[in-house]
Amino acid sequence: MTIRFTTCDLCDAHKRDFPGSLRVLPPLFHDFGATRTFCGPVETVKCFEDNSLVKAAVESQGWIDGAGASHRTGKVLVVDGGASMRYALLGGNLGKAAARNGWAGVVINGCVRDVAELAQHPVGIRALGRVPLPTEKRNEGQRNVPVQIQGVVVVPGDWLYADEDGIVVASAPLL
Repeated sequence: MTIRFTTCDLCDAHKRDFPGSLRVLPPLFHDFGATRTFCGPVETVKCFEDNSLVKAAVESQGWIDGAGASHRTGKVLVVDGGASMRYALLGGNLGKAAARNGWAGVVINGCVRDVAELAQHPVGIRALGRVPLPTEKRNEGQRNVPVQIQGVVVVPGDWLYADEDGIVVASAPLL
C-alpha cells in the first residue's frame, strides 16, 4: 500500500498539535535504499556496535495487516546505534532481508555498508554514514524500548515519515 505525503506538508498541518507529538530528526541522515519516501509504525532496536538484534528484526515480519488481506502496512525499524561511526549495523544481506520481509524502512543512528547493494533493495534506508567494517555478534542490546536518536525520543508504536526533505516522527498516524 502506497501512502502519498510530504514531510513539509505534514509539518505544516501538525506543527500546532499537542506539544511533543510531532518531532523532526536533525538533517544528518543520508539515503541508502532504493525507496526514497516511506512511512510506517515504529519498532526499535537499541544496540552499540553489535547488530545481532538488527538482524533478528529485519528477518522477522516487517508489516502489520490492515483491513483486508491486500492491505499491509510496512513498519519502520529505528536503530539507536549510539551514533557509532566505527562499525556498520546494516549491510547488503540485511537490507535484502528487510525488503523481502516487508519492512517499509530502516533508520539507523549509526552506519551501513555494502552501499551499492543497499541501493538495489526496495526499502527505505537512512543512516548517518557508511563504513566497511562489520560488527561483532554478541547478542547485546534491547528491542522495542524507547530510544533517543540525535536528541529526539522515538517510542515503539510512533509513526515515522521520511522523504527527500527529512524525517518526521509522530505519536499517532498523521494520514
